[in-house]
Amino acid sequence: MDGREDTGLEDLAARAEIVQVIGRIARVARDLSQRIARGPLEGHGGTVGENSDGDAQKKLDLIADECFAAALKDSPVRWYASEEREHVAELNPGAPLALAIDPLDGSSNIDVNVSIGTIFSIMPADADPLASFLRPGTDQLAAGYVIYGPHTALVLTTGDGVRLYILDPATRRFEPAGGRLHIPATSSEFAINVSNYRHWEPPVRAYIDDCLAGETGPRDKNFNTRWVASLVAETHRIISRGGIFLYPADARPNYRRGRLRHVYECAPIAMLVEQAGGAATDGCDRILDRVPQSLHERTPFVFGTAEKVHRLAAYHDLPHDEVAALFGQRGLFRERT
Repeated sequence: MDGREDTGLEDLAARAEIVQVIGRIARVARDLSQRIARGPLEGHGGTVGENSDGDAQKKLDLIADECFAAALKDSPVRWYASEEREHVAELNPGAPLALAIDPLDGSSNIDVNVSIGTIFSIMPADADPLASFLRPGTDQLAAGYVIYGPHTALVLTTGDGVRLYILDPATRRFEPAGGRLHIPATSSEFAINVSNYRHWEPPVRAYIDDCLAGETGPRDKNFNTRWVASLVAETHRIISRGGIFLYPADARPNYRRGRLRHVYECAPIAMLVEQAGGAATDGCDRILDRVPQSLHERTPFVFGTAEKVHRLAAYHDLPHDEVAALFGQRGLFRERT
């Protein structure tokens, strides 16, 4: 069984081992979608503890993690790294692939019926489990996410563009939906938690100030703010209609190196975004060039329409005492798109 015949994905062109792994992820996602749709009837919304990095865990976080690990036990995955586990697990000695997964991203939103998801990354397996994951994002063989929302969608890249598959509730198969996805080159939306404004570094404040100044400011246009607090939901919106997402480092003790996890969240989303024509950085430098130093390392994360992401990096290139004067008052880099 190659994992395709009962989930869709027949059009997926990639190494057979990668296709098999994606097929198994799709099967688990299909079943999770049904459980998530039952909401409180499943009784899985409550917090049951914390993971090794101090984040609250829902019961469904742990169920999702166990389901994915069980589905991959006789697959081409040797090393399994999950946001819900402290250490890498060996599933199949000698197998060629390593899988990093956030089994249920955004699970804090389960109780309020906001879209949540699964994020995954497939890499070559090294003899050393940590070396399989502590590598540049450019080494990824495939990356994707499943979003559980009004409809369940699988967004996927194997390094040749980004494809969208929709779960058909009637057939329980992921069906292809259109051609390659491309992030729109223009947009008037930005996503950031503005309540943290006082903690941001000056370049981020200046960038957002210029957006908030609207058509009378240096950007010459009005912007809309979006903030869902679910990375998969934010990514899906940006891939669909453009814009920029910012989760910067800030002055708070637990946020100085960012908050999102590099291995499980940022690297796979960055691969998808770049394959869709966008850009992804830590505010300054390309995410896919970074090499994480630990399995659960966090990083600042900015992604979206390429021009907007690069513009923020330009704000960071200036000395802090010049940022407000040059951008906020004199309006260099004026935007007219």
